[in-house]
Amino acid sequence: MTALDTKNCLACGKTIKGRADKKFCDDYCRNNYNNLQKAKGSHSSLVRNINNALLKNRKVLESILPETEETAKANKDKLQRLGFQFKYLTHIYTTKTGKTYYYCYDYGYLPLENDWFLIVKKKEE
Repeated sequence: MTALDTKNCLACGKTIKGRADKKFCDDYCRNNYNNLQKAKGSHSSLVRNINNALLKNRKVLESILPETEETAKANKDKLQRLGFQFKYLTHIYTTKTGKTYYYCYDYGYLPLENDWFLIVKKKEE
């Protein structure tokens, strides 16, 4: 590499030594640069907040369903007290009999009567 071919770190601007295709002087600069790029996205905070809500919903459902059980029941008040937000879900599954389950990743719920919900975990295939 000649003096004309010198490359500078994309994050801090220091001269880079090493491989010809190297873009950053160290891991700190690489991580810092990539984190800034992610933060610049116009919808990044919206997407991050929705993902956080989905993960929170999954944790709430997981906390209600014991590992040893296939189903559990909870009422709407309990779910909301634990921070569950019904408007966030990952997918919907309707059975052949017409029952509609709402899922947050692998945990789901089936609305029952009087604001009660049947909590389930999708079986691994």
